[in-house]
Amino acid sequence: MPNLNIVLVEPQIPQNTGNIARTCAATGARLHIVRPMGFAIDDKKLKRAGLDYWHLLDITYYDSLGDFFARNPDGAFFYFTTKAARRYSDLHYPENAYIVFGREDAGLPEELLVQHPQSCVRLPMVEGARSLNLSNTVAVAVYEVLRQWDFPALQNKGRLTKYNWEEVECTRSSL
Repeated sequence: MPNLNIVLVEPQIPQNTGNIARTCAATGARLHIVRPMGFAIDDKKLKRAGLDYWHLLDITYYDSLGDFFARNPDGAFFYFTTKAARRYSDLHYPENAYIVFGREDAGLPEELLVQHPQSCVRLPMVEGARSLNLSNTVAVAVYEVLRQWDFPALQNKGRLTKYNWEEVECTRSSL
């Protein structure tokens, strides 16, 4: 299965990080958190957002952005920012993709963005909208990458609790 990596650079809001952790756990994406964070990892709000998913989470912490890049030299990095000129859906995301997100209040450092202009992408929004919620943006990005990869290793069909889909389809087709 290809590796999808979600990178949060200095996250500030525990609920966002908890929701993102839950998205990572449910999709098999790895979560990378670059310190400093604006909260303690044992914050109750963080745990509440994804408490029953923590055992499914693959998470790594880094002391700085330099530490992150030193420990992940072979990744294909994509920087999500409201400042980008390209749409997130116009790129192909290869195996071992790292989708990188900045602080909720400041985004990614512009010094990083200008060094990688072809890897900077944005979600389209109406003029005047500052940004989407970080956890929503991460979810959109994760599912775009997984869609391009045809949702590897994910359950693609749900189950009813009281009925069986095959029986429902047979009953409907006989009418």
